[in-house]
Formats: sequence, C-alpha cells, structure tokens
Amino acid sequence: MKVILFGATGMIGAGALIECLEDDDVAQVLAVVRRPTGRTHPKLTELIISDFLDYSGVEDQLRGYDACLYALGIASAGMSEADYRRITLDFAVAAGEALLRANPGMRLCFISGAGTDLHSRQMWARVKGEAEQALLAMPWTSAHMFRPALILPRKGVNSGVRSYRILYATLGWAFSLLKAVAPAYITTTEELGRALIHVARDGHPKSILEGADIHAAGA
Repeated sequence: MKVILFGATGMIGAGALIECLEDDDVAQVLAVVRRPTGRTHPKLTELIISDFLDYSGVEDQLRGYDACLYALGIASAGMSEADYRRITLDFAVAAGEALLRANPGMRLCFISGAGTDLHSRQMWARVKGEAEQALLAMPWTSAHMFRPALILPRKGVNSGVRSYRILYATLGWAFSLLKAVAPAYITTTEELGRALIHVARDGHPKSILEGADIHAAGA
C-alpha cells in the first residue's frame, strides 16, 4: 500500500509516520508538509508546499497512491473562526479534491476529534463537523473520520503545544494508568497510527470511528 500523509510534523502525524515506516504493508509514504519532517527513510518522500489551498503545480506528484492519512490540524484556542475554518475545513477540502483528481477511488482516513458535532455551540466542534461532512460527500472508495479523545505521545513523539507537553510530562503516568482501564477514551500515537494504517488498507464498516473503534482497529 502506498499512502499520502498530511500533518507529518504534528504529534498525530508524526506518530502515524513512524508506524507507516515500520509497517511492512506500507510500501511508500509521501509526506505533504510545509517544512521538512527531519526524518530520512527509504520509504519516505517529502513534498514541501507553501499553500495548502493550491495543488495545481504538484498534482502529478500525488498520483499512484492508494490511501490518504489526513492528520493536518491545529488547536482552536486563541483562533478566530475564520482562521480555524480555513485550516480545518478549507485545507481539507482542497486536499481532497486534488487527491481524487490524481487518484480516483482513493481511501481517506481523516483525524477529527471526540465531541465533533455539526450542530455544536463550540466553534471547533462545529467546524470539524463541517469538514467531516464535506469529505464524506466526496467520491472516495471509502472515507473514515477518526474521533480520538486524549492522545498520549509515544516513540519519541512530542506535542507542538507547550501546555500539552507540560501536561504529558507531569501527568503522563496517570494517563497511562487510566488507559489501562478506559482504553476507549485514551489512545496513543502508536495505537492511533496502527488503526489508521489498518483502516486505510482494509476499510471499516463505520464511516465515523469513536474511541472504542479506534482501540479495536489499532490493537
């Protein structure tokens, strides 16, 4: 399987990249990024672009792939709705349209989040819901929205958000204990990465995967 990965420099995407590079079923990874990942591997190719709304000059480099793992995103704290919508919704739609032009029938795995709701009063949840609906309406072989809750970094992966890094450093042991008793609510970058790969390869009966579904798929 050949996969395109968006968001490889973020915590979730970096975790997914590690699992892709370690998985024998993944033959090639194209990381679409704004800056280099800092990793080198025989399977890995990086496509550095400056505008996630414009793929007109790089669509030939997107051809020949089976699935997309879309982990590009940003925390909504301190952002205006317009800016958050541009990154969360507009970037995802532009990528989806370009990918389907290059690879009709491709499969999509999209990182959303627990609590996503198209009708929510919370801005981030509503915009995430809009992104889910827009992507599900596209003609993929299948599209799957992943809604993880708390995600623990593993294998040297770090969050890009300072407050999260402090939280993981101080309470990581407690989260690990909670995961043992509540795996549906707490996952790891390793488990989530494996789940993304399995669903990208085999599909899944559900278009929206909540915590318990992610745990089962990543086991």
